[in-house]
Amino acid sequence: MSVRVEVRPALLEWARVRSGIDDTVWHRRFPRFDAWVAGDVQPTVRQLQEFAAKTYTSVGFLLLEAPPVETLPIADFRTPAGPGRSMPATGNLLDVLRICQARQEWYRDNQLLHNEPRVSFVGSVTLSTSPLEAVASMRDALGWTSDVRGGLRSWQEAVTQLRERAEALGVLVMVSGIVGSNTHRTLDPNEFRGFALVDDYAPLVFVNGADAKSAQVFTLAHELAHLWLGATGLSDAEAESGREFAEERWCNAVAAELLVPRSDFEQVFDPAEALSPQLEPLARRYRVSTQVILARAREVGAMSWDQFMLERDIERTRVESLDIRRSTSGGDYYATKPVQVGKRFARDLIASTLEGRTTYTEALRLLGVKKVSTLEGLGRRLGVL
Repeated sequence: MSVRVEVRPALLEWARVRSGIDDTVWHRRFPRFDAWVAGDVQPTVRQLQEFAAKTYTSVGFLLLEAPPVETLPIADFRTPAGPGRSMPATGNLLDVLRICQARQEWYRDNQLLHNEPRVSFVGSVTLSTSPLEAVASMRDALGWTSDVRGGLRSWQEAVTQLRERAEALGVLVMVSGIVGSNTHRTLDPNEFRGFALVDDYAPLVFVNGADAKSAQVFTLAHELAHLWLGATGLSDAEAESGREFAEERWCNAVAAELLVPRSDFEQVFDPAEALSPQLEPLARRYRVSTQVILARAREVGAMSWDQFMLERDIERTRVESLDIRRSTSGGDYYATKPVQVGKRFARDLIASTLEGRTTYTEALRLLGVKKVSTLEGLGRRLGVL
């Protein structure tokens, strides 16, 4: 006879929310869940172990008297879901943060070991610095000129160019739509768009790669602004966040000016003409989302805040219906993996491993790969081998 385990309903519900699993697949994956919560039947030991594994938690947590309190290890600049409510953090988000913090810690130690200098721009400006002044510094450092911007042929190229230029400055840039290497754990852009982990030697930016490419461009610029400001934090890069948090308002303004310079925008946007026909052409011109164009139009006085919010929601619904979010699997693994973990990070880690300063066990863990042959394949692709 199978041994059954008594689990408090609150713990089961906590695991459900924490898992981030979509409601459309939850009951198909856990058909006994409602009966467990109602107390009609208790899970067997094996069922509880499977439930814990599939919800990315531990059996030990599920046996507690009450759900554990898990707090984000960094400042949360996301917009709360409603009055008096805080934004939850799924296990996916928490695990991605821990993975990135571990990579950052290794990279910082490696930089110090080699007596590398501090990254000079980190924390070089403050909230009192005007966005125009901050953008001038960023544009010079990144080489993000009007010629570069005008030559971008796609949103993918915009993300790639900005990412590579940031990495050349010493930033660890990681763009991924999954947790580690687990393609079953897709990150939800509605939970977060990105985050910045400030460090003088290992500044790190993570961009949610499950988001639309046009949104990733703005997120990357926004998180880079966080590094210049020296403000670690988790972002959703929404306009509402700017109303609540001074840091987000400043970073949004800087990202918008870097990608869509106001002086140029005012020359090509016609407030006297209908708005909708102008959105797509302007989004293509600057390689940003149509929502960024809407925000820029509001800033130049083309609409009120309430009008902007209405138009933004309409545009968001339209874009989501097109299903333009990138796939989180497939393609050339050896081209995708370095982007997910950061090319700068991957190169230095693999080089350190081949030189015997880092163990293969640690390198495989930090890269999220299982085989030495895969590590060597990455090394060859990155020019380390």
